[in-house]
Amino acid sequence: MKIALLLSGGVDSSVALRLLKDQGHELTAFYLKIWLQDEYSFLGECPWEEDLKYARAVCEQADVSLEILSLQTEYWDTVVKYTIEEVKEGRTPNPDIYCNSLIKFGEFYDKIDSSFENVASGHYAQLNEENGGSKLLRSPDPVKDQTYFLAYLTQQQLSRALFPIGKYMKKDIRQLAKKYKLPTMERKDSQGICFLGQVKFAEFIKHHLGEIEGEIIDIDTNSVLGKHPGYYYYTIGQRSGLGLGGGPWYVVGKDVAKNIVYISRENKTARAKDEFKVGKFNWISGEPSQKKELKVKIRHGEGINDCVVTLGNNGKVNVKIEKPDSGIAPGQFAVFYDDDVCLGGGVILQE
Repeated sequence: MKIALLLSGGVDSSVALRLLKDQGHELTAFYLKIWLQDEYSFLGECPWEEDLKYARAVCEQADVSLEILSLQTEYWDTVVKYTIEEVKEGRTPNPDIYCNSLIKFGEFYDKIDSSFENVASGHYAQLNEENGGSKLLRSPDPVKDQTYFLAYLTQQQLSRALFPIGKYMKKDIRQLAKKYKLPTMERKDSQGICFLGQVKFAEFIKHHLGEIEGEIIDIDTNSVLGKHPGYYYYTIGQRSGLGLGGGPWYVVGKDVAKNIVYISRENKTARAKDEFKVGKFNWISGEPSQKKELKVKIRHGEGINDCVVTLGNNGKVNVKIEKPDSGIAPGQFAVFYDDDVCLGGGVILQE
């Protein structure tokens, strides 16, 4: 097949390239430049030049052509603006989910030649074609599984997607990288939000929203314990970054209108919620029945909760989880699973 491969300069997409090359496919690698627009470079260094150096080395070794495609404007108009607005409203955004649905498997599809049959990436996820549709399945590696970040993809997008490393554990990918003697075989995994690179999120927010001093209040005693530079620097469940002694302290609430951050040292577990509402759904494999026992993730990682989903008449869903969680925050995504099948997900709503 003629395949467009999204190459990041990391070990995962590098191994994906070599696996597809070994299978005899006709490959073109694409490096997407989606860092902050160039005029924001004063905020800090973006490592795209280093990433591109590794991507070029991998392609030269495999004799695969590499194209650089700038989607900075498209990324700004969709993912970055969404992130800023969500933070301003006091919610917890997830730009990586929108990056996949709107950019990597959205705008990129529209930019490349239609002769490419498939678009491949280094995501840890699996696909199963069944009854004319695509099922998104979890990777066997529970820590690296990335179906959470792919939950907003549509059937049309998945019909062209390939995830060559989805069936592997991370340790297997490292071994394959050494077998191929890839230039990226010792490179560490990237962390943080994709468009920021090495720019700290707090600095990015400060540039766009500034600082507005407010009070930090102990919700148990109603005592003012300190000041903060703005409610939008904090998220529910956060433990670090408060600058207070006598902890540990956790962020348990925010009053956006009054610019107050509420914290607690005691009874954190008692404030954990076992019920919340979700909206703005994308169902990959069809809406579940009126009431269904499923599993749900409310953040990326191996943590997954048994839950009961009850569909409402207004497009919203009530979710009751088996194990209460103290870090449930409006704006986060809840992604639902039936065994290993990712059904899709939606946004946790403000109560």
